[in-house]
Amino acid sequence: MRRQQDHSKTRKPPSREEALVELERRAREHTPEHPRSPKRRRLFRESDGFLLVIDGAWQSFSTRFTVAELMEDSAAPIPPSAEAAPPEAEPDPADAVPPLPSTPPVERYADGVPVRPTWWGRTDLP
Repeated sequence: MRRQQDHSKTRKPPSREEALVELERRAREHTPEHPRSPKRRRLFRESDGFLLVIDGAWQSFSTRFTVAELMEDSAAPIPPSAEAAPPEAEPDPADAVPPLPSTPPVERYADGVPVRPTWWGRTDLP
């Protein structure tokens, strides 16, 4: 049986040059929503990225593409090796939440809106 290899640990981040090549490709392919009918399109190279300027009929629109290195991520996924926790035991049936009592069907209009609002007749509202 063949074992799957986890490439997330072995894959190295791209070099700055590789990142700039990919960023240039994306900048050239980028088609912003505005202007609706572009008259002129200019792509400038900067030290750390690109500046795309598109002239429309009334004004110019610009988009900046920048290479950046991620230094920290508070919401990064935990690597699988760090997740190695003991398996959880099955929940005790005595601790299970009892099912909610069934409610009678609600009369609705053809568009799905209830005929009588759910808050109508409640005594806990002011």
